Amino acid sequence: MISSIVLVYAGLVAQASAACTRAALQQVAASYVEAQVGGKLTLLTLASNTSYAENDKPMDISKGVLSQPIKVDFNRSIYDTTQCATFTELTAATAQHPYVIYTRMLLTEDASQITKIESVVSDSGDWAFNATGHLYWTRQEKWDPIPEAQRDTRAVIQAAGDAYLNQWGNSTLPVPLGTPCARLEGGSYTGQSNAAANTCRMGAFPQPLKVGERRYIIDEELGAVDIFNNFPWLEASKPDGAVPSTNFIRVERGLIRYIHEVTVCETPRCGR
Repeated sequence: MISSIVLVYAGLVAQASAACTRAALQQVAASYVEAQVGGKLTLLTLASNTSYAENDKPMDISKGVLSQPIKVDFNRSIYDTTQCATFTELTAATAQHPYVIYTRMLLTEDASQITKIESVVSDSGDWAFNATGHLYWTRQEKWDPIPEAQRDTRAVIQAAGDAYLNQWGNSTLPVPLGTPCARLEGGSYTGQSNAAANTCRMGAFPQPLKVGERRYIIDEELGAVDIFNNFPWLEASKPDGAVPSTNFIRVERGLIRYIHEVTVCETPRCGR
């Protein structure tokens, strides 16, 4: 009996030590930012088979943007301990080559190694790109931790993000938009006028859009979800295709407070 108890205790200790903690994910995200600033891949603890992709195209990480030193003016990260994953928003407005980069990273269950890195890398010519505007407005927003008693569940946060994207296919569908709500699309911001009454409401697209390939990172403490996805129709050169996009959303008491969207084009401004 005693030996059984010892084995159970040892198992619990092992599980606890292997748990994916918020602190561990915060360190991983901080290392990612540092690696991008210095262009030093050695600052990242990569698995032997880590996959890397930019704008949905798999590539050699040593040849990607992450290998280039970039002056980062602002960053914001969220931490998903359920999936053991992170998402980071990087704004490089004063860099020699301005960028806005959104990156999701998946890790081993103990957060000791990065197994997958996917980035939406936007720059001049991409949809509504304006790194200076993006930097100015994202700095104005408050994404503070939400008091535990007021936090939404993962399901509620994801449902809010899905509702926003689902409405692109049917403008009559309800979306839990708060008042106020502000949307940052590239460098354009809906909250710059009548900020207290803005609701982020959108008109219907010229045609129903089915937003596919959704990949989620969710952080209950910050009330945030990022959804990597494929944006259909927007790229005029491929009206039946889609381009890489991501929507970074803050939810407070079940209602959407902020929406950030970054979309990559194949032709300047997606040909529009």
